[in-house]
Amino acid sequence: MAYWPPFWLVSDCSLRHLRDLGYNQYVSMATEFETKVLDINPEEIEDKLLKLGAQKTPEKLMRRWVFNINPKTHEWIRLRGDGKKITLCYKKREDRKIDGTNEIEIEINDFDAAAKILKQLKFFGIYYQENKRTSFRLNKIEFCLDSWPQIPTHLEIESTNEAGVKEGLKLLGLEDKEVGNISVVLVYKKHGIDLHDHSELKFS
Repeated sequence: MAYWPPFWLVSDCSLRHLRDLGYNQYVSMATEFETKVLDINPEEIEDKLLKLGAQKTPEKLMRRWVFNINPKTHEWIRLRGDGKKITLCYKKREDRKIDGTNEIEIEINDFDAAAKILKQLKFFGIYYQENKRTSFRLNKIEFCLDSWPQIPTHLEIESTNEAGVKEGLKLLGLEDKEVGNISVVLVYKKHGIDLHDHSELKFS
């Protein structure tokens, strides 16, 4: 039976060690290629995407638990569900570049049970958060209009590589407006809100 190491122990060094022990097929770190654009007009973005032929997925509520492993090394675990799919993801942000975040993600089938298990462990902080997402897909590029409580809607662009993300920016004429793959914590900070002051963030 395959043994999955705890996510909070999966550092770069432990990954190399596990591969040496033969866990190649079970453990792999993927690079996330993503950027954000703030101060947008959501209706204008949606109109442009539809005219380009993008396929729209209607708005859905995203529920998540965030478990802060180490704020100094920018590592955390995200448990997220959108009503259809539930994922558990280990993330580590190296910098704010398009390819600056690495992750390991698996799909699970019980949001509440996973949250209960993780809450038994020690973290620097545990937060419950909600946001609403309307997404669009054009070829291999995903565009997400993300609405969060108390702040304006922003745009996320994700693809399979950096070139795809840059192509998405170019299609919308937003090449000079991206802020990089920054955290939601920093997005809130730009609006004068410390997200870590809110253990629960929901729509009223």
